[in-house]
Amino acid sequence: MTATAAPILISPETLVGYMADPDLRILDASVELPTPRFDQDYRVASGRDGWLQAHIPGALHADLLEELAQPQASFSFALPCADHFASALARLGVGANSHIVIYDRTDGFWAARLWWMLRSVGIAAQVLDGGFNAWRAAGLPQRQGNESPVPMAELRLQQSPGFWIDRQGVQAVLAGERPGVLVCALSSALFSGTAPSRYARRGHIPGSLNLPARNLLDPQGKYLPSTQLKDQLGDELLKTPAPLVLYCGGGISAAAVALAMTLVGRDNVLLYDGSLQEWAADSNLPMTTGATPA
Repeated sequence: MTATAAPILISPETLVGYMADPDLRILDASVELPTPRFDQDYRVASGRDGWLQAHIPGALHADLLEELAQPQASFSFALPCADHFASALARLGVGANSHIVIYDRTDGFWAARLWWMLRSVGIAAQVLDGGFNAWRAAGLPQRQGNESPVPMAELRLQQSPGFWIDRQGVQAVLAGERPGVLVCALSSALFSGTAPSRYARRGHIPGSLNLPARNLLDPQGKYLPSTQLKDQLGDELLKTPAPLVLYCGGGISAAAVALAMTLVGRDNVLLYDGSLQEWAADSNLPMTTGATPA
């Protein structure tokens, strides 16, 4: 299955029409990550309990915190190696011919994260626009408790280049040794350092532009129409030939910006997996505060 086989976004009403498809795999990618109350207030938990309380019928919980992450990494949600990723997906019944729809129960950033992970290994997936909130708003059925196990699939994956960048790559961009435009997807308050950060230091990587991911969604949590998306993204980011290097706190909000960029046809986008959880933890790496909007 190619990464361009289906439209990126799917509505609840369209998803209902696929519910009888035996190849459909609906994944709830929710993670619990509360807003920090004070600096370094990092509280994270699996979204499994919320999934047990209510989910789309047939949906399985995709655990981005542990099962779908690299356990040896120094930061949360680290991209797993291809073999680890393939095994975790296979246990969810995801195979080469699966029709994958991803959602989460909050702002859609977790769904975007899993979508970008899948895209980077050549697997097409769709994101439920507006997530579980849109499903409930449409008055569609919900289910509680566990789902029946699905047969384990066979899946082999290979990571494609051009989707991710590591700390050394970001350092090279910052030093002018590698082309790239740094873009922080956090809120303006977190970017400027005026709000508590759950990470080791406040602020952003020097030279970054600020493009809050939530600015790309409407009040219902759905992605803005293409024209409005382009207005929010701006000509500078859409037309620059340099790669866009997206980051946030943990590579989650940045994935929503990557999805939005893809919706409007902007490629050459890289996501910094470690983001500020890795960067801010190293006191030798520079950070700054103050506003520098995109």
